[in-house]
Amino acid sequence: MLAYLAKRLVSLAVSLAVASLVIFLVVEVAPGDPASYMLGINARPDTVAALRAELGLDLSKPERYVAWVGGMLTGDFGTSYTYRTPVSQMVADRLWVSLPLALYALSLSTLIAFPAGLYAASRRGRMGDAAVMGATQLGVAVPNFWFAMLLVLLFAIKLGWFAAGGFPGWDEPLQAIKALTLPAIALALPQAAILARVMRSSLIDILGEDFIRTARAKGLSPGQALRRHGLRNALIPVLTIVGLQFSFLLAGAIIIEQVFFLPGLGRLIFQSITQRDLIVVESVVMLLVFAVIVVNFLVDLAYAAVDPRLRTRR
Repeated sequence: MLAYLAKRLVSLAVSLAVASLVIFLVVEVAPGDPASYMLGINARPDTVAALRAELGLDLSKPERYVAWVGGMLTGDFGTSYTYRTPVSQMVADRLWVSLPLALYALSLSTLIAFPAGLYAASRRGRMGDAAVMGATQLGVAVPNFWFAMLLVLLFAIKLGWFAAGGFPGWDEPLQAIKALTLPAIALALPQAAILARVMRSSLIDILGEDFIRTARAKGLSPGQALRRHGLRNALIPVLTIVGLQFSFLLAGAIIIEQVFFLPGLGRLIFQSITQRDLIVVESVVMLLVFAVIVVNFLVDLAYAAVDPRLRTRR
């Protein structure tokens, strides 16, 4: 197990190093100069040069890359060009919206998908299976922002049960959770559809295994055999999807945050791109990449916990 863990840690470190280099190069080659953007088209060249020196933009790209990576390793993400605020503080404020939203949506997705996939697999070829697969097909086909607009029209405008947007903060936890409910549902429904289909397919593959036939021969029903013996063996592809979904929900909720006017990381990236605030874009994207890689690392560990053969495979 220790060798497996060490190998995954080395892979994590290499992935982070490569990701940081790619992010820096992609952001740096984008057209436009932040100093010129901040001062306007009529700014004097010496004023632009002074601002570039103040922001550290006059350094060479290798120097800026080393300074940026070194700062992140010590917890210093730099200072926003636009707001003159530490990026770490901006990220911390927005993370308290995006992270609970992602966890909320992932919880809803899992609570919907696991019973649906198990139900469909245990009734393969029957009406219940067809109904679940039809619903999941609809969930996969319809984009989450369309679900979001329907939820706003029904529950916010027509029924008035929820606010149409905004976030009141965590001073009132119940109101904060209520504000995140509609966005979480809009994010969770398409992800639940994907996860339910993967769960069903994985469980159906398990149905043909010898240990399932043995369990059936001992008198267990198909549903009991799946729940007691098939579920754990079907979890590896499901864990993969769950890890990818959390990464998507944390990093890919830009449109949903725009629809509901949530001050999260996705909206911060969108605003920083429009304002040419490169240091914010680089740092937030790197933080999200770090979250994605760490989640994948944890999923790999979960593989080893679910399937002991992976711990000893050379």
